[in-house]
Amino acid sequence: MLAIGLLLPAVTQIQVQAQELEAVQLYSQDELLALIQANSHLKRVRDDDCQLVRDIDARADIMQLPAYQFLYGDMLAYAVCVPRNVERGWDLMLQAAAQGLPEGLEQVGRYYHIGRFVQPDIDKAIVYLREASALGNLKAQLRLAQILADGHGSPVDFEQSYRWLHNAITADSATHKQIQQLLSRLAQKMPPRVVANAKKPVK
Repeated sequence: MLAIGLLLPAVTQIQVQAQELEAVQLYSQDELLALIQANSHLKRVRDDDCQLVRDIDARADIMQLPAYQFLYGDMLAYAVCVPRNVERGWDLMLQAAAQGLPEGLEQVGRYYHIGRFVQPDIDKAIVYLREASALGNLKAQLRLAQILADGHGSPVDFEQSYRWLHNAITADSATHKQIQQLLSRLAQKMPPRVVANAKKPVK
């Protein structure tokens, strides 16, 4: 019995160390952005057993970090680890977009385009998607080109939209094919000289 009693403190210490090892580390900015770009940020929060909700909330609301505003906004909108609050989630998405987060701009533009959480508004969608496209967000460039090719927006945007897609780089064959189709559709809406100008190397 004495020997077992002497072992108890050591066992307790091992249990505490094991619990510390199981604690989930908060995502770095680069890690979170990579998760968002892969659209796996909500899955990661679930996989981490919702342990980081308070930390995510603090970085979104108090520190106002755009990537965390994006993450927490999505969590609230889709009720991931927190009660659903679409209004607050949408406000955080707008804040992330206002700070220039390309993924935030793309998402807000996409939601205005498809009418998710808000009423469809093509004009607002184009504004947000254009900003995200200028920051190199390929999803935004594709959606903006689709909107323009479908006959919405202003012809003054055709050349720049064509230029972004013409210079886009992707290893995904389906995306490459989509780009080719959109370039063909946009080219039909522009004079040959404008198409030629859009194909010039970006300085």
